[in-house]
Amino acid sequence: MANSRKQAAIEGGTTLSQMGRILLVLTALCTLGGVLMAGVAMPAVTAVGTAANALTSSFEEVPADLGFTEPSEPSVLLAADGTELARFYAENRVVVGTDDISQYMKDAVVAVEDRRFFQHHGIDVRGLLGAFVTNLAGDSVSGGSSITQQYVKNALVERGRIAGDDTLIDQATERTISRKVNEARYAIALEKTMTKGQILTGYLNLVQFGPSVYGVEAASQHYYSKPAKDLTIVEAAMLAGITQSPARWDPETHPDDAQIRRDEVLTKMYRDGYIDREELDVALATPVSSMLRISNPPANGCEAAGISAYFCEYVVKDVLRDEELGASSNERVAKLYRGGLRIHTTLDTAKQKIARDTLVGAIPPGDGSRVQTALSNVEPTTGKILAMAQNTNYGAPTDTDPTATKVNLNASQEMGGGSGFQTGSTFKIFTLVEWLKQGHTIYDSLNGNAGRIGPSQWNISCDPGAATFWEFRNNENYNPGVVSVSVATKHSYNGAFARMAQQLDICNISKTAEEMGAETGDGSDWDHHPPMILGANTLTPLSMAVATATLANKGTRCDPVSYTKIEDQDGDEVLTRESTCTRVVDENVAAQATEALKTVLHAGGSGTNAYVAGLNGAGKTGTTDNNWHTWYIGYEAPTAQQESRTASAVWVGHMDGNIPMARVRINGRYWANLHGGDIAALEYASYTRNALGLPAAQPQQTQQGTGTAQRGTGTAQRGYTQQRTR
Repeated sequence: MANSRKQAAIEGGTTLSQMGRILLVLTALCTLGGVLMAGVAMPAVTAVGTAANALTSSFEEVPADLGFTEPSEPSVLLAADGTELARFYAENRVVVGTDDISQYMKDAVVAVEDRRFFQHHGIDVRGLLGAFVTNLAGDSVSGGSSITQQYVKNALVERGRIAGDDTLIDQATERTISRKVNEARYAIALEKTMTKGQILTGYLNLVQFGPSVYGVEAASQHYYSKPAKDLTIVEAAMLAGITQSPARWDPETHPDDAQIRRDEVLTKMYRDGYIDREELDVALATPVSSMLRISNPPANGCEAAGISAYFCEYVVKDVLRDEELGASSNERVAKLYRGGLRIHTTLDTAKQKIARDTLVGAIPPGDGSRVQTALSNVEPTTGKILAMAQNTNYGAPTDTDPTATKVNLNASQEMGGGSGFQTGSTFKIFTLVEWLKQGHTIYDSLNGNAGRIGPSQWNISCDPGAATFWEFRNNENYNPGVVSVSVATKHSYNGAFARMAQQLDICNISKTAEEMGAETGDGSDWDHHPPMILGANTLTPLSMAVATATLANKGTRCDPVSYTKIEDQDGDEVLTRESTCTRVVDENVAAQATEALKTVLHAGGSGTNAYVAGLNGAGKTGTTDNNWHTWYIGYEAPTAQQESRTASAVWVGHMDGNIPMARVRINGRYWANLHGGDIAALEYASYTRNALGLPAAQPQQTQQGTGTAQRGTGTAQRGYTQQRTR
């Protein structure tokens, strides 16, 4: 029998001799702290006087502000209207105040864990003595730790988790005398700075109640689908019993064991006068199966954001690169998953729904064409991202949903997206702006016909080797002759824009694009070969929306903003994100460019499908070689009386690469050749009209065509198509 008790003690992590030594040292600490309870034998104190003296200095070193009483909480991502989008947590926990915890719950925990909690001052010496005697007489080891000590242990473990420091966690859980002594001195010090009610509430918010449930509120919601303040006697007793061994006493997986433990707690509640005999009998007769109302834990991460999941991921990446939140990446991640942050984003939930409905209405997820579409909408005067949508479902692809993806088609690789897409003739807006910056006008005349330009005729100062021979033509091989820049913009004549670029430094065109907000999806350098003016570089829809918004904001670029402020658990601001706006284009230049881009929506223009009644609209269509990608970028043109409210970029294509959209059936409709003036323009119009609450208008008749612009050194190396919609 003696051997079996000794073996049990070893398996429990504490030998009987160690328990005795711990008891003596902790008794000495109680004496040093002035909290020795009546009934403790003084000879025991004398016997450990030397050991106690040796610990005096370490006891006195306990800081007044222990600094570990705040448990980690989930961080919440909120839309602009306060709607919760998603939450992020390392532990499923909801911290509540003492008034939000049932008195039955408090009584049950005290009865089963520390019946003298309200009498001792951090260490229950009588409990330690009782545990020591129990260990001598039985085949198991009882620890005798007070609720305050358990709170300390869990808080120190939580400190290690928040810091991502396994050493701190190991120190808080190691089975040694020094750990017990350290725990005890913290407990005594804690009782000098916190009331019993605060300690009990802190403990109930911190302790684990199930395999993945932390804190009494999360536990009550998980097991009973109700708040902790509404727990009944029997419900409280079962939760109180779980904390001793969350896996063993889990009622969801081990209901029979959980009932045994629950009944033990109920008996102790009756013993200590918290409930009467009738209440005990009713509770004991309650089957565990009738108590449970299991609710799954709240979703962790952006999947919970649904149609806003891609925007959610964008915000997370944006937040985690903000050094105001923490000096290191690990520190910022820890704050996101444990800091209880409230992240206020810019997303307009109504506009987001309109955007998503518009895109999936045009091209449903999983459409047989496997064509994707994406839309980014920003507020021109602030850079706030109001909507970010695509017609794919967020997640990994499956047999039933092969187009599902976690790639954000609107964003760059750095922000969870891809390498971007060729932009076609939407890129012409940058040639137009650079043309005007150099003193030209939209009324200047140019040859709009097909042609060829040799290497010596290009000015590419930053990359002279890119000056190659380029042969270009218009869609349908149409040659309009001499046209104004305004007319060339309206009909998107390649010949005219090639000759505009010939009179400019192509490097300045890319510089203008960059200054206005355009960026390559993979962060690569610009390709400065002459066909770049027709959109050879791969850019992101969000950056094209920002560049478009620069014209809408009269030449002032506002960098994209995904969140406005971050608050901590107490509602105090951790940081704010102000709009960063920079004048990059002269206001008069922006106004002239806008006048030309307004004509795109006029009768015969390439973007008539983007026309919205009641909107002072401007924009540009874009279609790449072989109809690989189609675009429409557009905005509300500002006036002297009103600032622009909206700017958007819409992309339609294949996320998997350059796949022609010719002779294709999309959402049941056959397209011989798809252009930017088709689905992309229609999506833009539908979204903008509904987002701004404007009246519907009859669609205008359009006519499509195709054409090819090529680059090469005598022979074609690469082709680009630009549509002309009449």
